Amino acid sequence: MKYLARRLLLFVVALFAISVVIFLALRVLPGDIATIMAGLNSPPERVEALRAQMGLDRPLIVQYGGWIAGLVHGDFGTAMLTGQPVAALVGTRAAITFPLIILGLIIALAIGIPTGCAAVLARSPRARAVYQGAAIVGGAVPALWGGLILILLFARGSGLIPVLPASGFPQAGWADPGRALASLVLPALTVGVIVGASMMRYTRSALQSVASTGTIEMAMACGMTRTQTLTRVGLRLAMPQLVSVIGLTFAEMITGVMVIENLFALPGIGSGLVDDLGHRDLIAVQSELFMLAAFFLVIGLLVDIAHRALDPRLGD
Repeated sequence: MKYLARRLLLFVVALFAISVVIFLALRVLPGDIATIMAGLNSPPERVEALRAQMGLDRPLIVQYGGWIAGLVHGDFGTAMLTGQPVAALVGTRAAITFPLIILGLIIALAIGIPTGCAAVLARSPRARAVYQGAAIVGGAVPALWGGLILILLFARGSGLIPVLPASGFPQAGWADPGRALASLVLPALTVGVIVGASMMRYTRSALQSVASTGTIEMAMACGMTRTQTLTRVGLRLAMPQLVSVIGLTFAEMITGVMVIENLFALPGIGSGLVDDLGHRDLIAVQSELFMLAAFFLVIGLLVDIAHRALDPRLGD
């Protein structure tokens, strides 16, 4: 309970610090935001009215207090460009981004963990070199280039095997689950292959660390084969490290899929944030950045708690 209370306190402090950084960072950007949003040729009266509407004519401490008070009550503000509540806007985008990330992570785990185990089990130096080379090449592939290759191979209209949509998301969204899922397959494969290469390296490294402790030899002395020992005992002992990696990778993929969303024209969180930044929608951007930062911190907190539960030997 002491550990959990301390972690929750640190979480609140970090959240407060991040909110201050986001609030101040957006207000030191060059140019007058009200002038940019109203239009460079707008009359001064229009600019002043917009500045008052956005609360930019108030002291910074008052602006920050009003924003935080709204966040505490679940009011993330209203986007100036669309007039929609920011929370609803992010929710609509998250319905695309999170399924994409989950599908990509599943593909990455399906690639990374088995190949990481196979790399450790390989006895031939040549086979180990092949696995190592595959991990390096897979992790070095730029997301944009990998996505374009998959489009040329499998996209309808331009691919050698035209079976999947190349871009966009259905207007009906998840009300048409077949088309919605099909539109995420190519982006998820792009993410999954790149992240899977990293998962392979982490899995191999974690298993090698376990093997160096002599645990594998002790388990083999009990009658297990080397393969059984690594897959049953080794993976279980390496699980705390892998849980940390998987959790943090999941959080990083929120912004990591930004390029993929733009490439495949998916209206997700990453591409939406880029659009809002380009249009200088201050209200939407500051709340979106805060929600992303809060998500990163929540994932970090859950990973720490899971790590502690899986390995009770960790000290306070």
